[in-house]
Amino acid sequence: MESLNLLLEGFGQALTPMNLLWVFIGALLGTAVGVLPGLGSSMAVALLLPMTFSLDPVGAFIMFAGVYFGGLFGDSTMGILMNTPGGSTAIATTFEGHRMAKDGRAPQALATSAIGAFIGGLIATTLVVFFAPKLAEVAVLFGPAEYFALAVFAFIATASVVSDSALKGLASLLVGLALAVVGIDGISGASRFTANVPQLFDGVSIIVITVGVLALGEVLHVASRIHRDEKLTAISVSGRPYLSRSEVREAIPAWLRGTAFGVPFGVIPVGGAEVPTFLAYGTERQLDRKRRHPKFGTGAIRGVAAPEAAGNATSGTAMGALLALGLPTSATAAIMLAAFQQYGLQPGPMLFERNADLVWALLASLFVGLVMLLVLNLPFAPLWAKLLLIPKPHLFAGITVFCGLGVYATGASVIDLLLVLVIGFVAFLMRRYGYPLAPVMIGVVLGPLAETSLRNALMSSGGELSILLGSGITITLYALLALMIGYTLWRRVASRRRQDV
Repeated sequence: MESLNLLLEGFGQALTPMNLLWVFIGALLGTAVGVLPGLGSSMAVALLLPMTFSLDPVGAFIMFAGVYFGGLFGDSTMGILMNTPGGSTAIATTFEGHRMAKDGRAPQALATSAIGAFIGGLIATTLVVFFAPKLAEVAVLFGPAEYFALAVFAFIATASVVSDSALKGLASLLVGLALAVVGIDGISGASRFTANVPQLFDGVSIIVITVGVLALGEVLHVASRIHRDEKLTAISVSGRPYLSRSEVREAIPAWLRGTAFGVPFGVIPVGGAEVPTFLAYGTERQLDRKRRHPKFGTGAIRGVAAPEAAGNATSGTAMGALLALGLPTSATAAIMLAAFQQYGLQPGPMLFERNADLVWALLASLFVGLVMLLVLNLPFAPLWAKLLLIPKPHLFAGITVFCGLGVYATGASVIDLLLVLVIGFVAFLMRRYGYPLAPVMIGVVLGPLAETSLRNALMSSGGELSILLGSGITITLYALLALMIGYTLWRRVASRRRQDV
């Protein structure tokens, strides 16, 4: 009851006309920066941070709430429309969302994304308000061995369910892991697979890989089929920015399952929302296989709903971990921590006592920011979708230019531009021969986490492999993984037997 009263007082501050204006501007600017290829939500927060220094702390953090969630929606918007997610947290949404866009359902995909982001963020923020200390205790249960088990679970789960061929899925995963190990080894200091090129000592940027695999690879694929496809100049775009009853019924379970994945990951420092979004996507794809008429691969609405809810749920509880523990569990949260410190504030347990007014105003503004995002972006869904009416030669030429500008702007390196071309060509070949792209991205995103966690676990145990099975969490994850692999093999064998009969 005390938390509810404090939250109501926070709403009293957040709902003033001036603060509503700040959250509106934040949501608008966050979305605008988030849609640019190569920038994304964390870059939106970083770029807009200096703008808030002239505001009072309450107004500044209320504006940040709009930027925070607006940037996440911007990430997904370009992923759905152009197959170029603004950030790695929107990669999983891109796979089915872009297929929906190409099928003329871009407004519905964007509406699914906006509503999923609202539901996931709303539930997570509500839990933060009432259970922040309890949620924070989850982070204590995870050590290096648990992180490694989690990464392995995500690797195999994604590789085995996103392709009809498990071997192709694993081959794609190896491509991602190979890209992830380029650079200086953080423990030994040795350079790996850099060919003595200094620009590669820091590794291959996730932005370079994302743009090359998802955007440039798609451009080359479209160019290779330009004389084969009939529809070359325009894509039919349905104008309704809302979902039908049947679409809502199909999306609701996915929204809730995605939220369930995202909530606990917000307090686990695995670097962001990539893990829960991929797990949510993989779960929905696995469930889709059980349906009489599978829809994944053709633009399944649940393939958009679940990752979006998971991503925003993770962001919501990440804010709780930042406020309650001072623990930034993602790049965006780390930038937010810097913003707190700029105002002389130190997030942690004492923040709720020393700066209660600011904390509860910020929590209230998260709710306001979610509502503002929904109100702002649902009507704009058909407008964003109009981008798909641009003739394909012009559209994809523009995408190529923006890809190059985005990559160069983040690193100012010609090597990055050459890498984008090489990675884009590899991605084109993978599309041509039916190799899935999701395992590549999950390998790139989680490869460093898996390697670091494995080595830290083994060093802490003196090289004893038994530490990898030393807790209930690791045993449970490996058991679930074994059951999933066994079930997948059984279904495929049974399917082949039915075909032979």
